[in-house]
Amino acid sequence: MTDAPDHPDRTASALSHLGGLVGRHPRTVVIVWLLAVVAAFGGATGAFGNQSLFDRLQSGDPAVAGENLQGRDQLVAAGRSATSTHLLQVTGADAAAPTTVAAVKAAAADLGRIPGVVSVAAPQLVPAGIASPEAKALLPTSGDGFAAVVTFDPSLKGDARDRTQEQVDTRLRQLVAAVPGAKGTTGGLADLIDAITSQVEKDLRAGEGIALPISFLVMVLVFGGFIAAGMPIVGAIASIGGALASLLAFSHLIDLDATVVNVVTVLGLGLCIDYGLLTVSRFREELRSRVQGRPAAEITREEVQAAIARTVDSAGRTVVFSGLTVAISLGGLLVFEASILKAIGSAGLSVVLVAMLVALTLVPALCVLGARRLLARGTEQAPEEGVFSRLATGVFRRPVLVILAVLVVLGTLAAPAFQLKLTSSGKELLPVSAPQRQFFTQLEQRYPQLSGPDLQVVAQAPLARAQEYAAALPVVDGQHLEGRAERVTDTLSLVSVEVPGGPLGDTARHAVTALKAERPDFPTKVIGQASGLRDFTDSLRGRAPYAFALVALATLVLLFLMTGSVVIPVKALLMNVVSLGASLGVVVWVFQQGHLEGVLGFDSVGAIESTIPLLVLAFGFGLSMDYEVFLLSRIVELHERGVDNDRAVIAGLQRSGRIITSAALLVVIVFSGFVSGRLLVIKETGVGLAVAVLLDATLVRMLLVPATMKLLGSWNWWAPPALRRWHARFGITE
Repeated sequence: MTDAPDHPDRTASALSHLGGLVGRHPRTVVIVWLLAVVAAFGGATGAFGNQSLFDRLQSGDPAVAGENLQGRDQLVAAGRSATSTHLLQVTGADAAAPTTVAAVKAAAADLGRIPGVVSVAAPQLVPAGIASPEAKALLPTSGDGFAAVVTFDPSLKGDARDRTQEQVDTRLRQLVAAVPGAKGTTGGLADLIDAITSQVEKDLRAGEGIALPISFLVMVLVFGGFIAAGMPIVGAIASIGGALASLLAFSHLIDLDATVVNVVTVLGLGLCIDYGLLTVSRFREELRSRVQGRPAAEITREEVQAAIARTVDSAGRTVVFSGLTVAISLGGLLVFEASILKAIGSAGLSVVLVAMLVALTLVPALCVLGARRLLARGTEQAPEEGVFSRLATGVFRRPVLVILAVLVVLGTLAAPAFQLKLTSSGKELLPVSAPQRQFFTQLEQRYPQLSGPDLQVVAQAPLARAQEYAAALPVVDGQHLEGRAERVTDTLSLVSVEVPGGPLGDTARHAVTALKAERPDFPTKVIGQASGLRDFTDSLRGRAPYAFALVALATLVLLFLMTGSVVIPVKALLMNVVSLGASLGVVVWVFQQGHLEGVLGFDSVGAIESTIPLLVLAFGFGLSMDYEVFLLSRIVELHERGVDNDRAVIAGLQRSGRIITSAALLVVIVFSGFVSGRLLVIKETGVGLAVAVLLDATLVRMLLVPATMKLLGSWNWWAPPALRRWHARFGITE
């Protein structure tokens, strides 16, 4: 069975016209893309004198407009900002030694003259003396040394703050050098954010450095040649440039979290490899059907142009459907309130558009330029029977058994997901060896009062009333909470609450619930990591049904337009839910329960980062539907020609199976490359999506789909009469 003789006339379609245009002007298309990619990389890296993308990134809790953010805003408005302090930890020095005291006082005087510095605190500067209670917070709980705190003007931003901090760091290094035997380290929340954003850039380069070469080698094996393998890789590089450029543009409209870059870029890379592989394979197939075994040297320009027009029309249609399904899944993120999810959703949509443009223009242009070399190994058409047709035939013999076996495996993998526990890490995002993580770990151990309380309550009350409130805090988990009140303004106070188990432990989470339930007779806002996480999860629960309904409805409509069936879209949706549940279960088993710590190089925090489940579900759903569209497009194509259900499934799997498995393997390689990064959230995303793609392309597409389609038979194509008539009029068919 060949494609060419049975094709309906689609030469008038928009995609066919686009393919014809690319076929007539391939060099122009490539040159335009080359200039665009150079401009994109140059703009994203700041090569044109502009601020680079990585300089514009931020990092912090995935905040929503809840109580935690409102309380923090009140403190900032009153002049309190956690990022306005810079700390020095000194070891190997006697804090009370005359040389130390003299060096600290001299440094404090110099620091106070630096523009932007508001105050300097150190135990040697306390009026009551270094042995007084006021100096206790700046002295270690054990061992020698001391700490110093430099407070910046909260209004300092950007380059002005960087210049001030550079001068401060220089003077602090001089201070340490002036004290015999002393060693010092500096840090602060701003430095922690810089460390995370810097690690994002390093992880991005490392991931690409691993993924692209290995992907190229795999594609050489898949295509049997360097030219064919290089085309999707060139498209993938273009997609990275487009992704970075679109993110740079979005950074001027919305705040971009550091992790957005890796997550969105890896999606664009994976999609471009998928679409490039599909386009190159379909072009070779179309060209072979026209050449009919003649030598590659005899291929005419007209045959190449006709083949690329048909390729862009057929494979392009699949790319457009696939891109729309991925866009739908990312569009669901826009429903949520958290800015990080909106940023990933909107930036992801632009990256999907870039991947589609690459697949519809750049890769086809490269195919035209390398047409004869693509068929240098032979122009014979691929056989209609092979590994995947035999696999489908085997599945058809025992469809019920195959369905049950696959569901048992997926259900077992999904089981740990029921124990999911969310967290919102700070320094824990970085590896244990990272200097800023070590700085904050040491700060918590040696200077617990400087590291900040686990929870705080912003009280709109004078200090006296806040002190009464702090003395009567509720009992949580059998322990009476202890609070310490301090004045912020005449009408605003801050109550610091210490809880055992850390700022994100179970006791801290229970304390948030208790403090919100037992309010005093003046307004309060509970703030801290546990409170922010509570606001975030509450927001997710409230918006999730709407996001799911939007994605499900749009997916059902899109697949109905493609297939004319209501059964196939519903079945696809249900299978995706099961497979994504299994992927989430694997993420919980690996990262929350701490398995494979040594293999993957991470330290478990006993929970999953709060954004990961949604990212795995949204991106995993999009990629799963990607392969569903790849497979369905071939099955529907055959079914519309009158081929019966069973034969259409077998032939469709044979024609698309190699593309699906190869594309999935390449995407798994891409995601696995990013698992080599050092940021915990990137590792979790990489593992979750790699597992999602692996399960979908093997157990679901190769086994579960053919088994269910065999079992349902002609019912696969059922739709109510009214919808059938509607599809006959408005459906998108071959």
